[in-house]
Amino acid sequence: MDLQIDDFYKDAASGLLMLYQAFPRKVSLYVEDLIGREEPDEFGLPSKRHQACLGALLWLAEEGYLRYESTIGYDALDQAVLTEKGFLRLSRGIPRAISEGEALPPAVDRVQATLAFQLREALAQQHGERIARLTRQLFEQRPATPY
Repeated sequence: MDLQIDDFYKDAASGLLMLYQAFPRKVSLYVEDLIGREEPDEFGLPSKRHQACLGALLWLAEEGYLRYESTIGYDALDQAVLTEKGFLRLSRGIPRAISEGEALPPAVDRVQATLAFQLREALAQQHGERIARLTRQLFEQRPATPY
């Protein structure tokens, strides 16, 4: 099983959501804020898990979901912000299950239908499969489809 891919989905979603919540401000995006404190290895280098999370953030930047001005060592991306692509993907509405008779005000319904809201919910519930599905939808160029 490719557990690093599950970690990648979680790291990518967490990092993008932190930027979404700060949008449009530029912020420092610390690996430790996403995955917690990881002890360096015996040579003082960041753990493989820490390096993987930083690698996920750098990949997101290379693929155009976020931009940043510089790295702060191995610890963070400095002055990071979502790109238009990242913002639009997170804020787009996707189909979701609605309870029978559930009538929400339009503004609440719009927010809860966003990919960002549903990803945040999946992360809070630590629902690995849902995190993976929603993160893959984030990376799809075509409009999202129900899952």
